[in-house]
This record gives sequence, structure tokens and C-alpha cells, in this order.
Amino acid sequence: MGDKRRIVIAEDHTILREGLRMLLSSNPELEVVGEAQDGLEAIRAAEIYKPDLILMDLSMPRMNGMGAIQEIKKQCPSAKILVLTVHKTEEYILTTLKAGADGYILKDANHSELMLAIDNIFSGKSYLSPGISEKVIEGYLEGRKTIKPSTSWDTLTQREREILKMIAEGYKNKDIADYLCISAKTVEKHRANLMKKLDLHSASALTAFAMEKGLITK
Repeated sequence: MGDKRRIVIAEDHTILREGLRMLLSSNPELEVVGEAQDGLEAIRAAEIYKPDLILMDLSMPRMNGMGAIQEIKKQCPSAKILVLTVHKTEEYILTTLKAGADGYILKDANHSELMLAIDNIFSGKSYLSPGISEKVIEGYLEGRKTIKPSTSWDTLTQREREILKMIAEGYKNKDIADYLCISAKTVEKHRANLMKKLDLHSASALTAFAMEKGLITK
């Protein structure tokens, strides 16, 4: 049935990436053309391989899946994105859908559900795991966009969230600047804005907040 559908897997755990590659490769209509361990690698892989679908984890080091989804949808709007994650809170689901994800599946799904999700997305439909609250989905589809307006978290820009994540992972300003291709001064400015917006005044307080929001685990 024509060319194979090209897939990129963005997941920071090697064993999960390998397992997904094996599962997907067992389908003769699918081909895994690339892998990524974080959001920036996912963006690069989308540019290089021009995949039909990206299977995207949300919690990855450095740039997370949320930031990558927005960037990929800007640069490669035809690429479909299926989020594969452990997160099932309203905040994660709605933010991800708004960012442009085409589907949202939980990591406790089985093989047949994953293939069903992929089939739905390639048929032009969206897919959401049955484990996700119907109320959340209905609220989104009906356009009731009242997700707990304006908490301090909501005021952060995507770049501030990326920098918060990297601070929490222990990166120094210079490392963050090098990785994001911005100046150390710009990182300092973002860091100061973060502390002001969140009313937090130390790296350890920022780290605790990032953990609470699921940006990092431990």
C-alpha cells in the first residue's frame, strides 16, 4: 500500500525507545526513521527526516516534549504528533492539545491501543486514551478554555519553562546559554524573571517547584 509511514520516536529512556522501535517495526506499513532523547533532538529529527508521525514523550531532559511540539508544528506542520506519557492531569492534557498534538496516549496502554491511536491519526482523526477523563476532553472540545486562569505557572513563557527545567537539572547559566544558543546575560535575565514571577529566591526553591510541576522527576 504505497510507501511506508515514517516515524520518529522521541523518548529519553533507551529501553523504551528500543521497545517502541521493535513494536512499530513489526508493522510492515511503518518505518522508524529516527530517534531523539530530548526536545531539541526531536526538532532536529523532524527537520532531517520529515516524518509522517512523531511519537513524543513529555518529560525529557533539557527541552521537554511540550516545547518541542510547538516548534515542530511551526516548522513541519504536516507532521502528526502522538504524545506517549505517564501524565494524565487536566493541565498536561489541555496544554498539550493546544500546543498542537494530534493524539494523547498513556504509557500503560498496550500494543493494540498504540496501533489504534496511530491508525486514527493517519486517518485524520485525533486519539485520546480512554484513561483520560471524559470531562477534560469535553471541556476542551466545547472550547471552555477556563483552565485555572493565571496561576504563577501560567504566566511563564515556553522559554522560561525550558530554562526552569535546566536550572532544576543542575545546569549552570553558561551551559544553558550554550545549549539554547543564547547569551549568558539572556539566561540571567530569564532566571531573574522566573524568580520574580514565581516569588522564589534560590535554585533549590526553583528545583522544588519544577519537581512539583512534573518538569523533572526524583
